[in-house]
Amino acid sequence: MKALNNILPDDDGGGRRIIGLSLGACAVFFLLLARLWYLQVISAEDLIDQSENNRLRFVPVAAPRGAILDRTGKVLVSNTPSFSVAVIPQDVKNKDQLIDNLARYLNLDRTEIETKWNKGQGRAKYYPLVVASGITRDQMEFLEENRLALSGVNIEMKPIRAYTNGSLASHLLGYLGEVSEEELSSERYREYNAGDYVGKSGIERAWENYLHGTDGGRQIEVDARGRFLRTVAETGSSVGNTVMLTIDLEMQKAAEQALGDQAGAAVAMDVNTGEILAFVSSPDFDPAHFTGRMPPEVWKKYLEDERHPLENKALKGMYPPGSTFKIITAIAGLEEGLIDEHTTIQCTGSYKFGNSTFRCWEHKGHGSVDLKKSLRESCDVYYYKLAERLGVDRIAKYAKRFGLGTPLGIGLENEKGGVIPTQEWKLKRFGKKWYSGETLPVGIGQGYVLTTPVQLASMIATVANEGTIFRPHLVRRVVDADGKVLQDFAPQVLGKTGLKPETYRFVKEGLLAVVNEAHGTGGASRLWEVKVAGKTGSSQVVKLRDSKGGVPYRFRDHALFVSFAPYEKPEIAVAVIVEHGEHGGSAAAPVAGKILRSYFEGKGVIKKPVPKPVPKDEEGGEGVAEPDTAPPAQQ
Repeated sequence: MKALNNILPDDDGGGRRIIGLSLGACAVFFLLLARLWYLQVISAEDLIDQSENNRLRFVPVAAPRGAILDRTGKVLVSNTPSFSVAVIPQDVKNKDQLIDNLARYLNLDRTEIETKWNKGQGRAKYYPLVVASGITRDQMEFLEENRLALSGVNIEMKPIRAYTNGSLASHLLGYLGEVSEEELSSERYREYNAGDYVGKSGIERAWENYLHGTDGGRQIEVDARGRFLRTVAETGSSVGNTVMLTIDLEMQKAAEQALGDQAGAAVAMDVNTGEILAFVSSPDFDPAHFTGRMPPEVWKKYLEDERHPLENKALKGMYPPGSTFKIITAIAGLEEGLIDEHTTIQCTGSYKFGNSTFRCWEHKGHGSVDLKKSLRESCDVYYYKLAERLGVDRIAKYAKRFGLGTPLGIGLENEKGGVIPTQEWKLKRFGKKWYSGETLPVGIGQGYVLTTPVQLASMIATVANEGTIFRPHLVRRVVDADGKVLQDFAPQVLGKTGLKPETYRFVKEGLLAVVNEAHGTGGASRLWEVKVAGKTGSSQVVKLRDSKGGVPYRFRDHALFVSFAPYEKPEIAVAVIVEHGEHGGSAAAPVAGKILRSYFEGKGVIKKPVPKPVPKDEEGGEGVAEPDTAPPAQQ
């Protein structure tokens, strides 16, 4: 033992080094063991996922949207193939360089691509991110030729909307746009992804949940350079549901042609169901411009057009109803017992009230005027005097019975309710009391009164059917891909006016005279084969003093006309407004007449004019004469 003790102190620390190395080796071994356990047990699932993602990709397959049809099954909106540029962020080697290349190749703004890239940052890096839609075939071929400089870029085929009739019914059908960041964060769009297109207005927006299909996809295997090897799994997409509208395509065409390029609106409605048969806002726009990148010059043109082509005038345009509102004032007077069909007043061309003079449109005056004549010739003085006796609150009571002053629930976004003033309304709105002199303009549909074309169509439809207010609606049914009816819409009654039968009889006789008797203001809407009843109106845009020169367009009165037919058994109601058209009888009534003619031609009640052949021209070609539209001699 002693010898051993003598040896250890003389070892120069070699034994201690051996012990230290042994302990270090053990520590490294245990660390490796722990790491191995962590990798094989704790992180195994994550590593497997990462490994799979390095060779597997998910390629989404967009579902076609459902079609939109007219009431007879004719296609209004369908789908057509389109090509999009998608990027898989995980495969991109140099993001900035790639964005520069895409911007140059696709002629896009660099910030536009960056914005779309940033919108998709919350998703998995191997999920395709759409950065450009609707590329041309030349652009697609160019991208394919330059794939080596575009790592991570793929070209996808997606269905986009095809608006079969161009801009026809554009405000009704609406348009699509790329889902916004705000929309993506809402519950309604939680199943959508950046780059998806959704309805932004009209039927496309209102029925998005039904029209939008269920996307499918393919899981594919790729090599180290991202090139396709094989399809691992596939899930099919499901087409959206078909939405059938109440609109009649031929009537819609006729209504838009009748209104032409004039700014305004026209609404045709079934008086016994509330179905909208034609829905026009003019001027229109091309919905296809919104599917993809809109050319700046097109957007500028829309914004600078003083006729506001992007505004849905039929639903959101609020106009003074002018003399069409005399229907309501007459009804109020009859129901309150202030007049009957024989009550007469003297119209000298103006009416003095306090220190103010209220003038009739007929400066010479109408002479002795009863109810029928007041409607037929649209005497203002008759309704100034009647409004004075009624007071604004009683007028409002009857206006509201016809659905005026509140949205009717047509089913599209941002429907306006108009304004039906009362004493209380003015106090709340302006903090001022109502003055008696303000009631007189209300009696002829001026002052604070505002209505929409849809409301006017509903009002005259309610007069026609004598008291039932139907909710105006645009959709007949929704059908899935297998033809199963998901929703079928029956007429919905909003209320009853509760008026006396003779009230309707007296008013309707006056409306018949407007169109069919001498001195009637609405003769331009007359159909010889069918009795039409209606009421003209001109609503003041701005008060002007008499001028020797022409009135600028933007200051001219609006022209209105409301009508229904046939008189004996009404089927259809039509409301028309021509912005700055000045006179309802000359500007709006002819439009309504053409819409009514289209309806009755479709039913076979009126024969369609047949183009007459003309002699061959000098070069031997056949010509076509204008159709003979002259009415037959009145029976």
